[in-house]
Amino acid sequence: MALGLLGTAAAPSAVADQPSAGQLRVTIGPASRAQASGFAASTAANATCTINKITVNRYSECEWVSIHVDVIKVINGKPELEGTVDFDVKHQMTLKANSANWSEKFHVSKARTTGAGSGVAASITAASAGGTKATVHFPNGHVLSSSAADGTVGYATSIAPKKINPKAKTKYAYTFTKPGYSPGSVTYNSAVYRCDNYYGSTKTSRAGCAVPDVPTGVSMVGLARIDEGIRKLRANGGHYGDPNGGKPLHWMINKKQEDANRKAVCPSSAPPDMKRAGRTSCDEYPFASSHEGGTHLPAKQREITWVKVQENKSQGGRITAWRGKMHVMDGDPFYVIA
Repeated sequence: MALGLLGTAAAPSAVADQPSAGQLRVTIGPASRAQASGFAASTAANATCTINKITVNRYSECEWVSIHVDVIKVINGKPELEGTVDFDVKHQMTLKANSANWSEKFHVSKARTTGAGSGVAASITAASAGGTKATVHFPNGHVLSSSAADGTVGYATSIAPKKINPKAKTKYAYTFTKPGYSPGSVTYNSAVYRCDNYYGSTKTSRAGCAVPDVPTGVSMVGLARIDEGIRKLRANGGHYGDPNGGKPLHWMINKKQEDANRKAVCPSSAPPDMKRAGRTSCDEYPFASSHEGGTHLPAKQREITWVKVQENKSQGGRITAWRGKMHVMDGDPFYVIA
């Protein structure tokens, strides 16, 4: 998210022609890109806050923004600083795994002002996309130097069963006013989120929303042969999907490509010794249902393991449950715990 000097309601050339005109000019603190460390093996507590950063996990974000307003008077074409306003806004957004409607709280600090900065008021709006409507509740016209103020944003999403909405983000827009001065404005965005009802049916909704760029994790622990095969690959240098410093895998929703990936690495039948052991089902890693599946990676970054049919079925059930819980869709990054 790039933040910087954003325009005011009146262009400098327009006010420069006036012998005496006032302006509110707004800048915003530099924000880092959304930060996501590690992976999410389960739904997590709210993301913590750091000044001028967006911090996210799979189901929440905290965005803490510093805003600066210069109160300018243009006298005979020369801008003169008459005062300043400095304040912070802290957003805490919490998405839901079992609903496409959610809420956000934000806190506007009491402003620190100098000179003519006293009396500057703020109004706030928010807009979303991707089938989601954002509604702000805030005492618009709030005088920043008078006190702190709290607000909320309510999110309501329309989504049909079996559908995945486009990725979206919230655009926050501020308008600053003071009698005798042309208004100033600034905008910034939230982290990206996405809502889906992919597992829903005509009778049952399974809608939910998540931050798709945060990797999640699925565990193979307890699936003896599958777990063993992945650990052996990693011991020999295979690192894709390894949560301990490896590159993430990316889920794929494409049945035709999934079948092709599996056929590319799995023989049509098990070797004789595996048949005698009852291990007749081929388990491939990376999964055929990932964008890295099949032969997309070098041979040293992939492996197959012959397992009993029931173990492969157990793995399939585990993956399906994980995908539904964490709302993992095509292209989402993930790790495999082994």
